Amino acid sequence: MKAYALKAHIRGTGSELQRIGRSRNWQLKATRHQLLEIIDIIEQADEQSWLWLASLLKSHREHITHDELLAIARRKPGITVNELLTRADCTLAQARIVIDELEGLD
Repeated sequence: MKAYALKAHIRGTGSELQRIGRSRNWQLKATRHQLLEIIDIIEQADEQSWLWLASLLKSHREHITHDELLAIARRKPGITVNELLTRADCTLAQARIVIDELEGLD
């Protein structure tokens, strides 16, 4: 049942999840924003059997832009540098710049 819930969450982001033929393989078509949303959903669910997918998606995504970091930080007021590092997989310098910008210290 956990697999059905994960698939529902993924499809709920607006991304496309399809089985490849009759195999056990799946194909995910998603925008960068949708991938970040899927990773966030998986990490917030704290379901151990789903974490492999979050790490796989993190390894296949491109480097995050400054605007995307700002969007992540704005969604959670009071976010810390360490939490932003964990959620966005960015560098320490990028996280500090975003936090400073949001606090008006830029």
